[in-house]
Amino acid sequence: MLWLEASHIIFVVTWFAGLFYLPRLFVYAAENPQGETFELLRIMQRRLLMITHIGGGLAVLLGLGLLIAEPWHLSTGGWMHAKLVLVAGLIGYHLWCWRLVGVFARGANRNTSRWYRWFNEIPALFLVLIVVLVVVKPF
Repeated sequence: MLWLEASHIIFVVTWFAGLFYLPRLFVYAAENPQGETFELLRIMQRRLLMITHIGGGLAVLLGLGLLIAEPWHLSTGGWMHAKLVLVAGLIGYHLWCWRLVGVFARGANRNTSRWYRWFNEIPALFLVLIVVLVVVKPF
C-alpha cells in the first residue's frame, strides 16, 4: 500500500510540474507570436503536454487504486469528497491547457501574456486547497 501511495505522490508532483510550467510557456509564446522563438515554444508546449498527460493520468489511476484498496477514506468525512471535486476541477484545467496548446499550434491565440500570467496561478490554488484537505482534514 505504501508503494502505491508513494507512486501516487510522485505522479501528482509530475502532473503539477507540467501544469505549473505549461502556462508559463503560453506567456512566452503570447509575448513572441512569431519567428523561431515561437516555433521553439510550440514544440516545448507539445512535449511538456505529453509528460503532463502521463503524470496526470498515472496520478489519477493510482489515486483510484488507493480508493479501491482503502475505500474507507470515502466515509471518513467530507474532506475526501471535496478533494475529489478539486481533482475533477484540476482535470478540467488540464484539458483547458491541452486545448490552448492546440490554439498555439494553429497560430490562433487571442489572449494576452497578462491573461496567461493569471491563468498560470490557477493550479497553485488547487494545490494549496488539496494539500490542506489531505493533511488537515477540516471536515
